[in-house]
Amino acid sequence: MKTITQLRQQFIEGDETPVGALADTMKVINEKDTEIHAFLDVYDDAKEVAESATEAFGKKDYESKPLLGVPIAVKNNILVKGKRATGASRILENYIASYDATIIEKLKAAGAVIVGSTNLDEFAMGGSTETSAFGPTKNPHDTSRVPGGSSGGSAAAVAMGAVPIAIGTDTGGSIRQPASYCGLVGIKPTYGAVSRFGLMAMGSSLDQAGVLANSVADAEVVLNVMKGQDESDMTTVSSDTYPEVPVKETYTIGVPRSFLKDGIDRDVMERFEAHLESLKKDGHKIVDIELPLFEAGLAAYYIVMPAEVSSNLARYDGIRYGVRKEGEDLLDTYLESRAQGFGPEAKRRILLGTYVLSSGYYDAYYGKAEAVRTLMREELSQVFSNVDLVITPTAPTPAFKLGEKEDPLSMYRQDIFTVPVNLTGVPAMSLPMEEVEREGKMLPVGVQYIAPHNGEARLFDIGKKVFDDRQA
Repeated sequence: MKTITQLRQQFIEGDETPVGALADTMKVINEKDTEIHAFLDVYDDAKEVAESATEAFGKKDYESKPLLGVPIAVKNNILVKGKRATGASRILENYIASYDATIIEKLKAAGAVIVGSTNLDEFAMGGSTETSAFGPTKNPHDTSRVPGGSSGGSAAAVAMGAVPIAIGTDTGGSIRQPASYCGLVGIKPTYGAVSRFGLMAMGSSLDQAGVLANSVADAEVVLNVMKGQDESDMTTVSSDTYPEVPVKETYTIGVPRSFLKDGIDRDVMERFEAHLESLKKDGHKIVDIELPLFEAGLAAYYIVMPAEVSSNLARYDGIRYGVRKEGEDLLDTYLESRAQGFGPEAKRRILLGTYVLSSGYYDAYYGKAEAVRTLMREELSQVFSNVDLVITPTAPTPAFKLGEKEDPLSMYRQDIFTVPVNLTGVPAMSLPMEEVEREGKMLPVGVQYIAPHNGEARLFDIGKKVFDDRQA
C-alpha cells in the first residue's frame, strides 16, 4: 500500500488520481472484505468526494489540504453525518448520525476521502473485535486469528491493503494492540490532544481517537490534522498545557524489567530484547527502571473503565434513540430494550461498573482505583525526570485464535502493557518488531514507546529512526 506522501506525489504529477486510488480501494474491499469483514459500511458518496479531489489537483488547488484525495476508513463509533453509527451494537443498529464528529470535520476539511466505517468490539468493549454484534473481523495475516480490538476493523482495513490510513479509538490499548497484531504503526495521543466530540463515549477519562498506518510519517500527518482544542470538548488541551518535549539525536530509554517478568511469550520477549540491542547500536541509552504501580494498572483500569461505562451507556434506554423493545410498562420497556440491545461483554461491564459505584462499594473499589491512578501519574512523572521514553512490548503475545479467549480475564490480560498509558493520560505508539511463527504462519508483534505528556513529536522522531528509515 502506498503512503500518503507517495499518493500525494502521484496525484500532483498526474500519475494517479484520487478517483483511481478510490477504485483501487474498492477493488481490495470487494476482493477481500467478504472474508476479513473489516468494514461495516462502505460509503456511496466517496466517489463524489474523490472526483472533487481529482478536479482540485487538476487546478493545482491542493496546498492547503494535506490529505486531499487520500482514502481513509473510520471506526464506527465516530459520527459521520448522514451515515450509520452503530458502535457495533444492536441497540444502535439503525442509528444515523445527525452531525460530524470534530475529527471528521477536520479530516474532511483536509480533503480526505472517507470510504467507509470499520468494525469494532461492541461500544469498543473488547480486545479482539469478537464482541461486535455484526460478527468478528479476521486478521489479514492469518484469518483464523483475531486482528485485536477494539479497533480491529480499522487495523484490518489497513493491513489488508484497502486504505493507507484508518482512524481508531483507544481506551486501554484499542489502537496499539491491533497495530501489534496486524503489523502496523498505531498512535494513542496525549489525553485531550484530540477532540472526543462526536465519539461514542466508553470511558470518558480514558478514550482518545488516534491513527493506524503503515508508516510513522503517515500517522504524524493525520494526527496533526486531527489534534487541537475544541470548544465542544472541554477536555481538549492547548499546546502549552504541558511543557514542550524536545526531540533529541539519541534518547535515554527506560525498561521496566520487573513489569516484564511474567506472561510474555518467550519468542516475543526475544524479539523485544533484540530490539533493545538495535537501539543500543544506534546510540540510544537503555536503562532499567522501576514502575511498581504499573503492575496494579490492569486492576485499577478494570474498575475505573466499567464505572465510566455504566454511566455512559445509561443513555441507551430504547426511549430517545436506537432500538426500542416495547414492554408492558415503561420499566419493562427499559429492561427489554437493554437486554436485547446489548451483548454479553457490554452487560458484563455495565454490571461491574454499577457494582463498584454502588453505595458501600464506591470507596472500597472506585475510590481506591482513582487513588492508584493518581499515584501512577506521579510515579511516571518521576521516571520521566530521568529517562526520555519508556519501552515495553505492546502485547504479551501475537494475535490469538478466534474463540480462544473465552475467559474474560484471559482476554483482559492482553492489555497489561497498554492500560497504564490511558490511566496516566500520556501518549504512546506501537511499532512493528520482527515476526514470530505460529502453526506455519508468520505473525507480527509490536513494541510500545511511551512518552511524557505532549510528547508525540518525540514518539514520531524515534519511530521514524527505528522503523520508517529502516523500511526505506
